[in-house]
Amino acid sequence: MTNDTTARSVEAQPGLKRAIGTPLLFAFIVGDTLGAGIYTLVGTMATDVGGVIWLPLLIALVVALLTAGTYAELITKYPHAGGAARYVDKAFGIPFLSFLVGFLMMASGITTAAALANAFAGDYFSALFDIPAIPVAIGFIAVLTLINLRGVRESLATNLVASMIEVTGLIIVIVIAAMVFGSGGGEPARIFEFAPDVSPLGGAFAASIVAFFSFLGFEAAANMAEEVKNPTKAYPRALFGAICTAAVVYLLIAIGAVIVVEPAKLATSTGPLLEVVTASGFALPPWLFSVIALIAIANGALLFMVMASRVGYGLSESGLLPHAFGRVLPRRRTPWVSILVVAGATMLLTVIGDIGTLAETTVLLLLLVFLSANVSVLVLKKDKVEHKHFSVPRVVPVLAIIASIVLLTQQTGWVWLGTAGYVVVGSVLFLAAWFTRKRGDEKRARTGAIDTVG
Repeated sequence: MTNDTTARSVEAQPGLKRAIGTPLLFAFIVGDTLGAGIYTLVGTMATDVGGVIWLPLLIALVVALLTAGTYAELITKYPHAGGAARYVDKAFGIPFLSFLVGFLMMASGITTAAALANAFAGDYFSALFDIPAIPVAIGFIAVLTLINLRGVRESLATNLVASMIEVTGLIIVIVIAAMVFGSGGGEPARIFEFAPDVSPLGGAFAASIVAFFSFLGFEAAANMAEEVKNPTKAYPRALFGAICTAAVVYLLIAIGAVIVVEPAKLATSTGPLLEVVTASGFALPPWLFSVIALIAIANGALLFMVMASRVGYGLSESGLLPHAFGRVLPRRRTPWVSILVVAGATMLLTVIGDIGTLAETTVLLLLLVFLSANVSVLVLKKDKVEHKHFSVPRVVPVLAIIASIVLLTQQTGWVWLGTAGYVVVGSVLFLAAWFTRKRGDEKRARTGAIDTVG
């Protein structure tokens, strides 16, 4: 079967309209991957590796590319929305396992939004206003919740504008660092200096957890599967191209930041890129860059809160979460219960967690999701489909599994404890939904029996 025939056969399948080509898909994944994490986590990485921030970014890039290979095969083989939970369901057919993968995705969105809320209330905001961090973070989440309640169209329209602004901010930092370096300023030698009193290898792997947070977002492209034209060609090109583009931007940011600002100073800042702008001595007002960074952070938090609330709604519609999560506003048609639950959980985590711990928890949650996808692709290798699709050698998901396990071993006990808490809460909700559904089925069966006798 030719690629053209493959494209026609996929196009002919019923479902959502396939209107997204490779360039638009590439732009979507780049916008999703080039998120707010890099605005806040450069300093966190500097704590572990000093000026060698580029090393954990390269480690994280390898893990991301390996897992992207798995997603490229699964998405092109099963070009339908649903993501990792759908692949696990197809591979194993165990409802609780499929639910757990979906719930971990939902939990990762909540945890990421909480981390970004703390980042919003940090140095970037304090450069503009002198207000305590916790009220700022809570108010920030409340505003995003109102946007989410209003509707997904408003949320995505906000995202489009904010994405262009956040990419502009990253370009500004790269240009400023290049100008400092070109004029003979800064200390280029710092990019090879590890943090004192920290094992270089241990520090690199520890920092790679945080670095991996910056690459997250590409997995969301699986939910666009039913709307992409010729996914067999479009997805691999857009997916690998977007991740590599993000990697180039991140490496330039990391190297430039260390050249301009001492790693020790970056490590103590929740607004490390603002430190670069300020230290450069150029005419760009620090307040202006703070506004850009705040917009970038808000954009990321909004996207993850929208994602988490829709996953909750979808799990409810599938009967895997209590029915209440599926309730929608009469006029706006937004899942208000799911949105409010996500908002409440995000506010709670914002109060009790810090940026680094929350980011690491997000990575742990998604590493577990990625593990499930990598195991699923190996199981589904024997499943044949009629159309051609992208395929990776078995060694790729195997290496991805090994790399994910290595990163998981770097997580602290507190992060594992938080993840275990998510699993317990999810299991309780799953059982509540199962019990309610079972009682409903029994009631309908009794009613049907009475009607038959009557």
